[in-house]
Amino acid sequence: MKRILKRFLPYIVEYKLYYLLVLVGVLLNVASTAGTAYIMKPMMDDMFIAREAKMMYIIPLSLIGIYALKSLGRYMQSVSMAYIGTHIVTRFREMLLEKIVLLDMAFLYLNRSGELMSRITNDVGRLQYFVANLLPELARESLSVAALIGYVIYLDYKLAFYALVVVPAVVYPLMFVAKKLKKYSHRSQEKNADLLSRLNEVFNNIEIIKINATENLELERFDEQNWQFFRINMKSVYVGELVSPFLEISGALGIAIIIYIGGSQVYAGEMTTGEFMAFLTAVGLVFKPLKNLGQIYSKIQDALAASERVFAILDIKNKIEDGSQELKEDIRRIEYKDVVLEYEGKNLLDGISLSIKKGEHIAVVGDSGGGKSTLVQLLLRYYDPKSGCICINDEDIRNFKLASLKSHISFVTQRIYIMHDTVAANVAYGYEKRDEKRVVQALKDASAWDFVEKMGGIDAMLEEGGVNLSGGQRQRIAIARAIYKHASLLLFDEATAALDNESEAKIQTALKKYTKDKISITIAHRLSTIKDADRILFLRNGKIIANGSFDELLQNSDAFKKLAGKFRQDS
Repeated sequence: MKRILKRFLPYIVEYKLYYLLVLVGVLLNVASTAGTAYIMKPMMDDMFIAREAKMMYIIPLSLIGIYALKSLGRYMQSVSMAYIGTHIVTRFREMLLEKIVLLDMAFLYLNRSGELMSRITNDVGRLQYFVANLLPELARESLSVAALIGYVIYLDYKLAFYALVVVPAVVYPLMFVAKKLKKYSHRSQEKNADLLSRLNEVFNNIEIIKINATENLELERFDEQNWQFFRINMKSVYVGELVSPFLEISGALGIAIIIYIGGSQVYAGEMTTGEFMAFLTAVGLVFKPLKNLGQIYSKIQDALAASERVFAILDIKNKIEDGSQELKEDIRRIEYKDVVLEYEGKNLLDGISLSIKKGEHIAVVGDSGGGKSTLVQLLLRYYDPKSGCICINDEDIRNFKLASLKSHISFVTQRIYIMHDTVAANVAYGYEKRDEKRVVQALKDASAWDFVEKMGGIDAMLEEGGVNLSGGQRQRIAIARAIYKHASLLLFDEATAALDNESEAKIQTALKKYTKDKISITIAHRLSTIKDADRILFLRNGKIIANGSFDELLQNSDAFKKLAGKFRQDS
């Protein structure tokens, strides 16, 4: 806990004023709690036994004052801590999302979206409860226990020893319970992330689930994880709920000892009834915050587990370091110099050397898993080579700032991303100010204007994932987005796969005109997509096994002849 509090310190130090209000509120609360015990002596001795008339007014008014101070203290404490907790957690959500979004693609590919969503929502929510609720409760109850124990010792230190002898006995069992709770909390949060991942997978693949009538299969898989989550949570409940009865019994034992020994002292005339009642009240009040501390300590374990998961993300170091130079000029030349990329002991790219100049259209073909997409993704710095380097305009790509580099690259991926926004916002994605004429022209160049016009124009709203578009329409929007960017390097990964031959021919004609003074690299599985390329790269097992024009490869490469024959069958 000390380590986690130390991690929180830089984030909470700026809330000095609010913490001062919290402290004042806690002190008012503690003072009023101690005052409740203190007032028992004059109430018993002076009001009931001595029957002093003025005490009929003083005691009730004092009681009202005590509880007014207590209420004011609680209000000051609660409002201030709620502000601190909510503000800090809002910042943590921003920090966490910023960290995740800026991490390299290798990390994002390896971690499920449901797991990452769980860190931002559930784990950060637990932090809020920790900062806004548990910390002030911990401070209040700790100070209450300290103040009341001090008052009990002041009244009768010998009797206090007998009353509080049970306190150390409860510490070890609480530590054991806390360790168990932290373990179960970790498992619970991991299982909750599994549930979110499962739900995310179901919703993202609902169409394929419906097509294959596998609803019951997916429900069974979800139910299995859901009930595992239930069982883990119940284990946490079984252990956590031991704290309260254990402390209740311990408290009862302490009070029983006091009644026996203190009662004997009253009978012997060594203590007045009022003193005994004040002592008994103070001890009774001690055990309430002590019980609360036990429960708080248990709940803190859940927050600590969540904190560790959140800080684990924040502590991850990005493998892709940003460069220091701005790429101001258009990309004129790309060179791969003996590039090797390794993943889990296997070379995804093995000694790639390649030079591409402005105006060239390069097609990349090959077997599945041969390294085609990886070759292209290196230009976006999704990964960095294990050895060798990639140069743009004769400068190592790693020297450029990432945002600057990507401003010169348009990438149309196999999976089309459509935002829940207007057509214009989707085409001009990433631009604060959009040029409507340029949007319309990009849509026309991508053969998308006809259907967009029928939808109501560029202000027509697209649903999340583009569910109100056909697959071909989604691809045309994505191509229009790439055209709108006016980048000097265009990367296409199966960009026309969902289009019919006529639509593809139109787009290819438009792209040919658009890319004549640019570099374009296309990953393709269609003969029509590659036959007009200036050069074709044939990749197999991370190596370029053939490089040349379509006609040259047909003449000189048996492997390409087989692939071209397969393309004809697939077209």
